[in-house]
Order: sequence, then structure tokens, then C-alpha cells
Amino acid sequence: MKSPLVSRREFARVVGTAAAAAVAAPNLFGAAVQHAKRPANMAGTMIQIDSNENPYGPSPKALEAITQSEKIASRYPDSVEEQIRDAIAQHHKVDAENIVLGCGSTEILRVSDAAFLSPDKNVVTAEPTFEAVLSFAKVLHSNTKTVPLTADHRFDLPAIAAACTAQTGLVYICNPNNPTGTIVTKDELAAFVEKVPPSTIILVDEAYYHFADDPGYGTVIDWTGKHPNLIVARTFSKVYGMAGMRLGYAVGAKETMALMRPQVLWSNANAAVCPAAVASLADTGNVARNRELINGTRRWLCEELTKDGRKFIPSQANFLMIDVGGDVQPLIPQFKDRGIWVGRKFPSMANWLRVSMGTRPEMESFLAALRVIVPGKGASAA
Repeated sequence: MKSPLVSRREFARVVGTAAAAAVAAPNLFGAAVQHAKRPANMAGTMIQIDSNENPYGPSPKALEAITQSEKIASRYPDSVEEQIRDAIAQHHKVDAENIVLGCGSTEILRVSDAAFLSPDKNVVTAEPTFEAVLSFAKVLHSNTKTVPLTADHRFDLPAIAAACTAQTGLVYICNPNNPTGTIVTKDELAAFVEKVPPSTIILVDEAYYHFADDPGYGTVIDWTGKHPNLIVARTFSKVYGMAGMRLGYAVGAKETMALMRPQVLWSNANAAVCPAAVASLADTGNVARNRELINGTRRWLCEELTKDGRKFIPSQANFLMIDVGGDVQPLIPQFKDRGIWVGRKFPSMANWLRVSMGTRPEMESFLAALRVIVPGKGASAA
């Protein structure tokens, strides 16, 4: 397996056309980072259920580790990066060489594109899914192929496998999927891995792994030893509650990680998040508490939506998509006027509103606002 190389001539061409590429794709990251536009002075007064964050924040042990990191804030994080890499490897029962750290799992997606895509290597995924892989592919002038979701809003793995050719450098599977919250089972993934060309990298994004409780679901990290073309991405942004701290990682075969490592930014973790992540991995009770709190709120909301006669997509993640019966876009400012940030519009699912799970009181406020803005049909509707 060889990483695509860019010649000096090609490099010059890329640099020379960068401005044109920006014009051709002006919204490259705009939709995906809508939450970055939150006014800082309003962050404490608004209900923020727009970006799939964890409202309960980091483990108390992680917060203590962050405080203690002040003592090494003046030093580059080499030693603490090594500590978290070792802790992650031990957590997954692999070697440290099987791990690549990222500035959030988003950097893992960027690095995967940089390592395995080029103008003559395309990427294949579903529509809709998390957009980062497709966005970074555009920067690399790599072609993109998207396959519609199934009727029940899941990845169509047979169709995606059929779309992969010898020119496919990367295929991206978000499981559970963002924004639908749906999963593909481990058995379905097993059949898929066998159908994809071995020269194609399969990137499975398990950012929402901890929230999935379907018995057919499971991680595929344990497959990376026998499938060198398989990469699994994880993050500390979701169940661990550290989205603002920016730490993610990849697990894969040593030779595959070796191809990714040169694309990673130097010192891409920091002296605060690394010890916090070590503490978070050790605090398994906090993971269980967060999962139960968030999943419990999701179950409650689904029950209330059912009473209202509303359609929603059963979710295995910390967010939910609700059919509002019309274009989502005009509703977003109406929620904002009521002190609630809700998810952005997904063009291929324009009638579906994505809401992240906040605390129970926050979701009660959201539901009250929803019942006013989009009255339901059931007895509970306002």
C-alpha cells in the first residue's frame, strides 16, 4: 500500500489554484461548523442543542487533571501525548504504534484524506453523513461519490461497496451516522469489508459508539489486526464531554498508521487534554452515567414525540432527527428567539430537524417551544 505522492509540479498547480478552489467551494466548512458562530456572550444564556455535545461536561477526575496541567503549560506536550497514546492502546488492547492522535477526530478524517486520496483517487460515502471527509477531499481535488441512504435512513452498504472501484482511495462509514443516528450492524459491516477492494481504505467513524445499545451494533476495532485497510476513528468530544478540548484518535494496523502519521500536525494534542483524557478513560463510571442520562433523555423525548403524533428517526446516538413537515430553515431563528440553538439544515433531508440531547430540563424547554412553533397532532400537543 503506497501513500499518494504529490510532485513539485502538482504542488505548484495546487497552490496556484487554491483561490479558485475556495471560490468553487465557498461553503467548504461553513455548514459543518455552524456552531462556531455562536456569540460568545450568549453561550451561557442559550440552550445549546445544535452540535451533538455532551451537556454534562468532563469527568470530575478529568477536570482535576486539567487544573493540574497548569504546571506543565509552558512545555510542549510530547510526554503527555505519549501517556495518552499508551493509555488508549491499553484501553483497546493494541500497541501504541496502532494509535494516531488527532486534534479532535476531525483531524483524523483530514489526515485519512491526505494520506489516501489524490486527484486520481476518489472517496465514497453516504448522503447525508458527517461532511468533513467530503470537504477535505475537495481541497485535495479528489472526486467524491455519494450513495443515498436506505428507506430507513441507514447506510446502504451493498450500494456503497458496488460504487467502490480500483480508483477508490477511501470509503467513509459513520456508525452511528451523523445526522440520522442510525446504525449498520456488525454483521453487515463484516460482509461489506469483504466486498470492498483491499486497496481501498475503510474509515469507520465511531464518534457516537458509546451511545449505541442495539444488540446488533459493535465496534470493529478488533478487526484492525486482520484488515490493514481498516481504520477506526474515535473522539473524546461526545460521551467524555470534552468537545472544546479537541482530542480524537485513530486505531489501525501499524503500517496504515505509519502512512497517516506524516500528515499529522506536530504537537496536535495539548498539555491539558492529554491528562484529562487519561483520567476519562479510567473513570468508567462517569461514561456509564453520561450514557444513561443522555440515552434516558432521548427515550423520554421519543415518547413525548410519539404522543404528539410526530415522526422521528429512531436514534442510537446523542441526537435525534424530527420531521417538522416542511423546510427546517425558517424554524431555526424561531427557536433562537426562544433561547434555543437547534441543528442546521441538511439539504437532502430538508424537513428533518436535528436536535442534540441536552439535560432533561433543556429538552423540556425545547419540546415546549416545538409544540408552539410546529403544533403536533396528538393529545399532548399544545
